[in-house]
Amino acid sequence: MHLVGDDQYPQLVGKTASVSVLSKMNICGQVIRRFRKHVCVLVTTVICLTVYVNISLLRRSASPRSKSNFLQKVSIDQACVHPNLDPFSSELMKYFKDVPKMPCSDEENFVYVDNGTLRISEIAEKKHGKIDCEYIPILRTSDFSETDGKPVKSIQDGATLTSDFFKVKCTSKDGTKYDNLHSGIASKPELHQRQEKATLPKNALGLDILMFGFDSLSRMTFIRKLPKTYEYLTKALGAVVLEGYNIVGDGTPQALLPILTGQTELELPDARRGERGAQPVDRFPWIWKDFKKIGYVTQYGEDMTFVGTFQYRLLGFKDPPTDHYMRPFYLQAEKSYYKLNKPFCFGSMTRHLNFINWFKDAYLMYNKKRKFLFGFHSEHSHDDNNRVQLVDEDLRDFLVFLEQQGHLNHTLLMIMSDHGARFQSIRQTVQGKTEERLPFFSLRFPPWFEKQYPVEFRNLKTNRHRLTTPFDIHETFNDIINLSQEKVGDISNRGISLLKEIPKSRSCAHADIEPHWCACLNWEPVSADDIYAKRAIDSLLSKINEITQDYREDCVPLKFQNVTRIVKYSSSKEMLKYKKAKDVRGFKPDLSDGMKVSQVSYQVTARFRPGNGHFEATVLHDLAKNVFSVNSKEISRINKYGNAPHCVADKHPHLRPYCFCRQQVKV
Repeated sequence: MHLVGDDQYPQLVGKTASVSVLSKMNICGQVIRRFRKHVCVLVTTVICLTVYVNISLLRRSASPRSKSNFLQKVSIDQACVHPNLDPFSSELMKYFKDVPKMPCSDEENFVYVDNGTLRISEIAEKKHGKIDCEYIPILRTSDFSETDGKPVKSIQDGATLTSDFFKVKCTSKDGTKYDNLHSGIASKPELHQRQEKATLPKNALGLDILMFGFDSLSRMTFIRKLPKTYEYLTKALGAVVLEGYNIVGDGTPQALLPILTGQTELELPDARRGERGAQPVDRFPWIWKDFKKIGYVTQYGEDMTFVGTFQYRLLGFKDPPTDHYMRPFYLQAEKSYYKLNKPFCFGSMTRHLNFINWFKDAYLMYNKKRKFLFGFHSEHSHDDNNRVQLVDEDLRDFLVFLEQQGHLNHTLLMIMSDHGARFQSIRQTVQGKTEERLPFFSLRFPPWFEKQYPVEFRNLKTNRHRLTTPFDIHETFNDIINLSQEKVGDISNRGISLLKEIPKSRSCAHADIEPHWCACLNWEPVSADDIYAKRAIDSLLSKINEITQDYREDCVPLKFQNVTRIVKYSSSKEMLKYKKAKDVRGFKPDLSDGMKVSQVSYQVTARFRPGNGHFEATVLHDLAKNVFSVNSKEISRINKYGNAPHCVADKHPHLRPYCFCRQQVKV
């Protein structure tokens, strides 16, 4: 990890910090867990005195340009500080490469969509003569199937769309055939009238919401692979990028559910496939329902149905969750149209641009109407971060369009990601592991917001350097709906609106981040021969086998293979001694507190056989009881399991990471 600031990225050079260097930096937030139903936890956390010592040490090894920026730009008394990472470190850049543009068809698409109408291309007609098209609506039947609607033969140029998604089959005068899938926004009078029938809360900000996200993209990789978008966001638009935005769990559901519902999956009604009594996710308290109640039009789309956030392990939606919902389009596309086109194309248009244009169409259709729009792109980032650069220019151009047309003057723009790379090779480095926990999240309010709400805007800028989480985004949405008059966040609340100042003393424990996912921890390498390390490994293995115990007829018990890495972390003695600052500027600490260490945590990364399963987990050691324990929520499979769990994949999808089937099939 090269410890420098974002503003110096183009000139980054220097050494990569080792685990041992990082372990010397006592930048650990309070990691003592809080049991919210049993005890109130009062945690006063700080950055310890050893930071002062290590400042000089690290500066000696940093490049001249990075001397004053090796840590987040925060005061010394802040509980959680993340190291500033170098996106262009030589250690990391070997995992990245340029990807050339993938050309689509040279033949102009015969059909396109213009603000809710179907248009026949003049360019195509000049080349091929009169074009006659059949229009076939795509209709949703469930989250896992779609059907064709009633065809309209010889549809006219300029005809109004009757559905958001449709197929067209065309023949030109010269006999050229055209068969493609299209998306748009069909006009619905009741949605245009909704705003007039609803009443905004007294303190509502009335802003449109546009949240556009990427799967598996860390903040660092966003900077690496989407430089044009990043520059336009930060330089031209002045977006605030959250440098301490920390994940709260493993995978996309654990990233999006706190944003969209304010709760974790375990706190919500059971919606897991294969579980008795489980039901679809419709009854979750989705934030778009709250926006809909106050007159907003709602739109939501993802572009990879087979790994859908709420369909891969969960039962999906029984009814469409939003007014405009893109899943039927991609069900049809993946089934029938990907194979008819060049890779990542719909005829002459790239698939990602078609996805972006669907949200552009919403702005055209509902120009002056309040709207909540959420798009989540996975296709170019989920499996390989390198390809996401193909989206860069088109996403930048979309933002330019929104700004030039005045749409961003009434929009809270959020460009974000769920987490960093989880399975890619970069994940095997210390920095890659850290980046997994630090995704990209940026917010851009209209220019008038700073003048009208100066305190809230100042808080947002302050919070850029504080520990923030998906729960905070949910609370920010609540403030958009009805702005709270409180200006400072309550540290006892798991989620704090970004329009309130987040206290400096906030730790991962306050934010309900498990130690396994907290990126502001103090790591100390441990030998695999250490007696306590061995007990930690045994605890992990026992827990994994416990998960599959009731399915032993299908899944074999795993055995230890080897340790990849094991580290120990705990609250530093200096941090536990810290009570308050002696001086106004916060440079002189009062180290009179007598708080004692009660537990030590081990992060174990190990392989188990059969199947070569590579797992990472946090194992807790209760020092008073000398007991080791593992929570199943804190176990992550960090390599692909392929077809090894085929015997439970459909019946019990939650067992996929842990099960190696007794009967293996050849692929």
